[in-house]
Amino acid sequence: MAQSRVLVVGGTGYLGRRIVKASIAEGHPTFVLHRPEIGTDIEKVQLLLSFKEQGARLVEGSFGNHRSLVHAVRQVDIVICAISGVHMRSHQILLQLELVDAIKEAGNIERFLPSEFGIDPARMGHALAPGRVTFDDKMELRKAIEEANIPFTYISANCFMGYFVGGLCQPGKIIPSTESVCLHGDGNVKAIYVDEDDIALYTIKTIDDHRTLNKTIYIRPPQNILSQREVVMAWEELIGKELEKISISEEEFLSIIKEQEFAQQVGLGHYYHVFYEGCLNNFEIDEKEEEASHLYPEVAYTRVKDYLRRYV
Repeated sequence: MAQSRVLVVGGTGYLGRRIVKASIAEGHPTFVLHRPEIGTDIEKVQLLLSFKEQGARLVEGSFGNHRSLVHAVRQVDIVICAISGVHMRSHQILLQLELVDAIKEAGNIERFLPSEFGIDPARMGHALAPGRVTFDDKMELRKAIEEANIPFTYISANCFMGYFVGGLCQPGKIIPSTESVCLHGDGNVKAIYVDEDDIALYTIKTIDDHRTLNKTIYIRPPQNILSQREVVMAWEELIGKELEKISISEEEFLSIIKEQEFAQQVGLGHYYHVFYEGCLNNFEIDEKEEEASHLYPEVAYTRVKDYLRRYV
């Protein structure tokens, strides 16, 4: 059976570039949207050219040019968007409403995977402001997708290892300390960590799978469901040393959030829900949802301790 043709929007981004790589590796004819907005960003231009060298096709298109989006969409079967979320006070997620309009007009798309990849917004109606803007925007986009009767798959990938495991789950840190660590409360709330390359591979595996059609897919590798304290212990075992530990209470963390600028409040609000509330692991997956590592047991996903080895 012929592989689905895949268009990746946001292919030069942190996760998008990995999705392009996974799509090519899995044998899909892969198209990458080349947005004029990147201008003279030489690193992004060179990245696009490297995709081309690997066999991907570059397609020009812009969120500000409806006809260009329709033209791009008509060349493929699957659209995956990996643009980033809130940037300062702009609602970048809602740029995808333009993509929804293009997909609706084109009428040929078999699956749309919008830019989600983090916490499931459908479970975050109670989220703190201003961080909840991310979830509200994603739910607005979902509403538009479903009202347009566009086939979809939503990917909830939980915590990116690079941002969370690298810094031992501490905001603003991406390299693990060999001296000390600040625990969120007692550090025993479970979260879920996924390697970014694994997120991309699981994402590509869903696109032709009838089991994932019109469903939310949670990426929950069982060996990566760990508390912050367990992540720290894995690091301590690797370096043969116990870190000095301090703890920040829930009340102190909430107070810190209020003192920050908008973008920092958004990010810290998400940390609060993950590490104090346990929002990633406090519910069961229902019949309208699936779990990726169960669907695709052949994926040898990266374990937290193995990921940490690169920092030793």
